[in-house]
Amino acid sequence: MPKQRQVINQIAQQTFGYDCLRPGQQEVIKAIIEGYDTLAVMPTGSGKSAIYQIAALLIPGITIVISPLLALQHDQVQAIKEQNIAKAAAINSTISNSQRQEIFTNLENQQLEFLFLSPEQFNNEEVLTHLVNVKPSLFVVDEAHCISEWGHDFRPDYLRLGAVIAALDHPPVLALTATASPVVRDEIVERLGMREPQIFVRGFDRPNIWLGVETFHEESEKLNAFLKHITAAKKPGIVYAATRKHTEKLSAILQERCIKAAHYHAGMKTAQREQVQAAFMADELEVIVATCAFGMGVDKSNVRFVFHYDISDSLDSYYQEIGRSGRDGEKAQAILFYCPNDLQIRRFFAGGGKIDVNEVLQVAEAVQQADEPLDLEDLQEVTDLSQSKITKAVSRLEEVEAVEILPTGEVTTSEVEVDQTTSVQAATLAQQRRQQFMRSRLEMMQNYAQLRDCRREYLLNYFGEPVDKKCKFCDNCQSGITVEEATFQPFPVNSYVIHTNYGTGQVMRYEADKMVVLFEKVGYKTLAVEIVQGLLKQVD
Repeated sequence: MPKQRQVINQIAQQTFGYDCLRPGQQEVIKAIIEGYDTLAVMPTGSGKSAIYQIAALLIPGITIVISPLLALQHDQVQAIKEQNIAKAAAINSTISNSQRQEIFTNLENQQLEFLFLSPEQFNNEEVLTHLVNVKPSLFVVDEAHCISEWGHDFRPDYLRLGAVIAALDHPPVLALTATASPVVRDEIVERLGMREPQIFVRGFDRPNIWLGVETFHEESEKLNAFLKHITAAKKPGIVYAATRKHTEKLSAILQERCIKAAHYHAGMKTAQREQVQAAFMADELEVIVATCAFGMGVDKSNVRFVFHYDISDSLDSYYQEIGRSGRDGEKAQAILFYCPNDLQIRRFFAGGGKIDVNEVLQVAEAVQQADEPLDLEDLQEVTDLSQSKITKAVSRLEEVEAVEILPTGEVTTSEVEVDQTTSVQAATLAQQRRQQFMRSRLEMMQNYAQLRDCRREYLLNYFGEPVDKKCKFCDNCQSGITVEEATFQPFPVNSYVIHTNYGTGQVMRYEADKMVVLFEKVGYKTLAVEIVQGLLKQVD
């Protein structure tokens, strides 16, 4: 084993110019080259890209990297080329057919080390055929939390990466992410079909980011406080808002106050978004006001603040977004401007995607009656349901083994014999549970906004990281608004319990006379400690 570590360090120094690897990198690389499926949850700036790049150079054969954004793919390919690490290419919608064929030729001739793809590229059977022929030696899913965050809604192709991996004869799988709560980690492992995975979780704490929340009951009051803070704040910074309209309104107000600001959202043309992002990266803008569409893959070290004008949909999203500040290790600010009324828009978004038994039955029957596999567009024509409802119905039907999703994204009947009535009811119930879980995540975000305790402790507990002491670097700690550790804790933090109605859950944290449990069926629940002994039993 010491020799293996020596080889890893030698590659890191000679090829990448590192003096030494960061904590956690070596252990993850070692697991990969030993052939283990591996999930690495490591904070931003901890060198996740170097992990798969070093591992790839130590394993003969092509490495497939699933990357969610075209801009991110481009940056990763350019970085590999500039460092002269190995041959790299990306197949996406921006390249010509001749370029595409040239990449396929290089693949067949084993002249590529890295191939970057988005999940949607597997809709093209030609891509899958070429990859089956070359037998990849490593399958990397970068930003793996997208499986859970995006796969159920607008990018369902993320949910069939497991079928793609199986079609490629299951090469070692590496999933990388900077933010994944325990339930998201479980879904990543399940969806990718990871076998006995090695799971590495390195500290979530970003101690240089000051955490604060300011609460308001009037929009005008909130706007005035926001403008006061942003005028005084050291720049550059990022402001997150819930809607496109809000980003445009806020950036216009900032411009009127002679702050160099611009908005960014998915409704803008690609060229416009790229121009705004480039200006922000070059420090030509002081503030970028954006929806959640901005930030993934953006590595700007000197961001001094991340302000949330509207509350996030979950602590998962919130923590990832505030993590884009202070990457240089210097002090940064994360402030949430909280108005209880803002929860309405988040509840509206979380309440979308309802499907009833009849709608699920329509999809199940359409698949059953078809002579050949159907894609989502075919199902939309046959059922006259929205794409969103079809996506959710198919996903839930696959979970109960009523249908099978092929690597190309088409849907066909399952090889498993199932009772259609039972499976449709089970799929509908699964979707209801999914919605309940999404609502429970919003409740945890609301609890953070209203918390009267150490905010950092609350965040880290949410991600399954026990904390021994208060941080002294959040608004509550500095104001003395904290709660002493509960004297009575009937079940240890991170232990598993079973509830008579909610099923199995994991104890996440205690708050004075309350405890938070993450249940598999219904998501997060806050329970009164004094009554749980009759409701909960510890699972050995």
